[in-house]
Amino acid sequence: MAISKERKREVVALLKEWAARSEAMYFAQFTGLNMKQLNDLRHRARQSGGEFHVVKNTLARIAFKEAGFTVEESLFSGSTAIAFAFEDPPALAKALYEFNRTNPALVVKGGYLRQQLLSPERVQALSELPPLPIMRSQLLGTILAPASQLARLLAEPGRQIAAVLKAYSEKESQGQAEVSPA
Repeated sequence: MAISKERKREVVALLKEWAARSEAMYFAQFTGLNMKQLNDLRHRARQSGGEFHVVKNTLARIAFKEAGFTVEESLFSGSTAIAFAFEDPPALAKALYEFNRTNPALVVKGGYLRQQLLSPERVQALSELPPLPIMRSQLLGTILAPASQLARLLAEPGRQIAAVLKAYSEKESQGQAEVSPA
């Protein structure tokens, strides 16, 4: 069933808006997947802070050109679906590759990280990154490590003096206990 020019303009505008909002977009070929599998994939994408949509190649190509992306023709060949990462690009890439393990019919063709074109290998490398909260905690730990080491270094002389004083007081109390007659 053909769609009207008005509807085509709406779809192009919607794709442009999603592309502008997305931190990353991943293109996939989905030939061989049934509706149940596609719905499962859409659910996984939503859990990862994104969306997964089947698109018409010609409309997607127009939308991406108008949005200022360099259009790689290999991304717009065959059956095409786009996963839009609105929150955490590595999490959505991971969801796609985890789905691919049980459903090899899904083939990631590449994508964009902001405006930068990504090969399928780079999308897979993104999928292997830890989730955003873990990356933040690792970065925070790296930033705070020198400060905590400095705090321990500055506290060490005081701790040593306290240990010497404690040992001296224990020695004194033992010496007095031996001298006192019972």
